Amino acid sequence: MKRLLGRRERHESSEPVAEPAAAPSSSDSEPPVVEPSAAYDELRAAFTAAVSHELRTPLARLLVLLESALLPGTDLEDLVAQARSEILQMKELIDDVLFLSELETGREAVSLGATAALPVLREVVEGLRDAASRAGVTLVVDGEEDVELPLRPRMLRTVASNLAENAIRYAGPGSALRLSVRREDGTAVLTAADDGAGVSEEDLARLFERFYRADRARASRGTGLGLAIVKHVVAAAGGTVEATGTRGKGLTIRCTFPSR
Repeated sequence: MKRLLGRRERHESSEPVAEPAAAPSSSDSEPPVVEPSAAYDELRAAFTAAVSHELRTPLARLLVLLESALLPGTDLEDLVAQARSEILQMKELIDDVLFLSELETGREAVSLGATAALPVLREVVEGLRDAASRAGVTLVVDGEEDVELPLRPRMLRTVASNLAENAIRYAGPGSALRLSVRREDGTAVLTAADDGAGVSEEDLARLFERFYRADRARASRGTGLGLAIVKHVVAAAGGTVEATGTRGKGLTIRCTFPSR
């Protein structure tokens, strides 16, 4: 009997003992990596394609100019002037793309304190006076002297410059642009109103899209990013932007900010 019990004890003790479960490694406890959404990837790809397309045109013109320089009897001075213009256009586009990227990533602060609006508007208009004269566009500034906007001076200059340059490029000869700033119902409103060519209702809805141009026949210059930058700066400061107008009856862009 003792012999049988001894065999049984030896048999039970020979069974394998279960190992304790392994503690989860530190890598198992890390949160999963979140992949960029398909919508973001699509938007980024579309933006890259648009930038490439916009650069291709001035590059193609620049190549033609350089090849023309080899032809006999070529006016080299004129070719150099045209080539310089194309290079400046590419630089302007690259600068706008980088600036917009800084705005979107938050690397460029938009609203730090407040800025008196009228002095900046007058400064911008004075700097654009020659360009406006060549385009046959009259620039006017008015408004309330003590109105401040929740933008850094540089950002206010950027907004005002892009609004004015849009009118200079597209309003047409004989038109006038009025840049004004006023308080309205507890808000501060910066308005750019011209009496020029205007845009169609279809174009109006897309006016603030990147690289969108309402009139491509007259859009051989300009980056197509000016109004997109305006919208982004104003939105970053807590404001809103809207455009109204019709073909042949001018365009009005209103930037509304929380009053300070």
